[in-house]
Parts: sequence; C-alpha cells; structure tokens
Amino acid sequence: MEDVIIIGTGCAGWTAAIYTARANLNPLVLSGTQLGGQLTTTTEVENFPGFPEGVMGPELMGRMQQQAEKFGARVEYKKVEEIAKNDNGTFILTTDVGTVQAKTVIIATGAAPRYLGLENEMKLVGHGVTSCATCDGAFYRDVPVAVVGGGDSACEEANFLTRFASKVYLIHRRDELRASKIMADRVLVNDKVEPVWDSAITEYLTDDAGEVRAVSLKNLKSGEESELDLKCVFVAIGHVPNSQFVGDLVELDEGGYILQNAHSTSTKTPGIFAAGDVADHVYRQAITAAGQGCAAALEAERYLSDSE
Repeated sequence: MEDVIIIGTGCAGWTAAIYTARANLNPLVLSGTQLGGQLTTTTEVENFPGFPEGVMGPELMGRMQQQAEKFGARVEYKKVEEIAKNDNGTFILTTDVGTVQAKTVIIATGAAPRYLGLENEMKLVGHGVTSCATCDGAFYRDVPVAVVGGGDSACEEANFLTRFASKVYLIHRRDELRASKIMADRVLVNDKVEPVWDSAITEYLTDDAGEVRAVSLKNLKSGEESELDLKCVFVAIGHVPNSQFVGDLVELDEGGYILQNAHSTSTKTPGIFAAGDVADHVYRQAITAAGQGCAAALEAERYLSDSE
C-alpha cells in the first residue's frame, strides 16, 4: 500500500513528487504514455523562472525528474486506466500492467491540445505548429503567423501575437467569431490581424529544413483553394483534459476538467487531489501547474497526517 501515488509526469506531477518525497512519503509516480508531459514536445522554454537563458522543454522535465528521484520518488512506466475506492477509503488503480493501491492519489495528467488532425501535424509541433502563443510567440518576430480558431482563446492568442509577428492571420471555419463580443471587437480592430473567414487548413507546407513555410487553405463555402505564406500556425481550438479514467470519484465540468474544492486541490472524494492542466482551463502554464503540484503534495501530506 503506497502512501501517495502521483499520476502524470509534467510540471505538476514532478513538483508533487519532489514535495512528497522530501516529506518522506516515498511517492510512486506513474508516467502514463508521455513521460514529461506536453513540455517534452516544445523546444526552448523562456518563461520558467530560474532559467534566464531559457531551457529546452525536455531538459527541464528531465531535471525535474532527477530532482524528484534524488529525494526518493520512484517512477514506473504505467498508464492508469481506472481508479476505484476500497471499503477502507484507500484506492486501487488499474494500470495497463497490473494494479497498485494507495492511501492518497494526486491526479496530474494534464490536458492535450486539440489539433487539426492533418497528416504529419504532430511531427511539425515545435517546427512551425504549436498550441501556445505565450510559450512560442517570441520566436516568430517580424514574420507572418496564423491562429486557427474563433473563440476567446483564439482571439487572445491573436492579440498576443501582434506583439511579435508582422501579421497575424485569424483562420476560422465560419464568417463570424464565437468569442465574446469584447474579445471579438478587440481582435477585429487590430490592424495587424487579418481574418480569413469560412476557411480551413488542408495541408502544412514545409521548407527544405522541415519548418512550416505556408499552408494550403480551402474556402468552405466556395470550395476555392489557396496558399498562404507564413512561418507558424498557432492552433487554438481547445484542449482535451486527460481525465477519461477517473470515473465518478471526481466531478468534471462540461469540458472534462476535474473540479477542485474551493481554495484547494482536493476533490469530492477525500484522498484524491488534482493539480495542473487536468484541472486548470484558465492559465495552463508550466509554472502554475508546478504551483498546484506543490499545493496538492502539501494537502496530501496533511490528509495522511490527519488520517493517522
């Protein structure tokens, strides 16, 4: 019986592992299918405190793992498929290679950005395709870029990118934005933003170095096809929280994000905590995920102490 099992190995998971390990709780970390989480798919991270020269995403995750293991965290490369509650209030986790049991569980499985599903798209993430303007916008100074989407997030990304890009194309499948009026008005009056209505990207076009140089577009009303030169596509059509395995032990909002109790990382089931992007649809930053991982670890420690 483990004191703490942490599900996920992004910033939230590794931070929770560091704190619970230093508290002598000997945490078991279950990696899932993507060790290190979303940051392993990015290149340079410039906005994580403590790295004034920036740090590569995989390197940052590797350092976090080393730090957690230094204090005694154990890592097993398993994917959790189901969580159930035992009669005594502990938990049994069914993984792809057996079961494990724990007194507390910290769910830090993150959220996966929703992409367009085009051929070779995932191979181009970090090479002209991304889902995070805050993370990658500064790499595309004085060049044209595009944002795909029509909601508040897409408008926020487009406005943010005008700080760097020479032009921001806002590509949307409809002829009006789904965003709130204030957000839509703000982006449409920006001289550096050019809407591309009723259109969808059908193909990413790359240069000899394998970087995006343009996209093929199709007008969904006329059927007309065209090519648009740009250096990066920021896909802003939502995220999919990795919460499909939690069952009814936690509550989810309409988007699938885990609902936390007020001013806490705890959930409706005592002993289960949630941290990072699986519960956060507002900030979705590495540093905020790390902060929630810290909070979840401290709360799990207190829960165990009170249970004793």
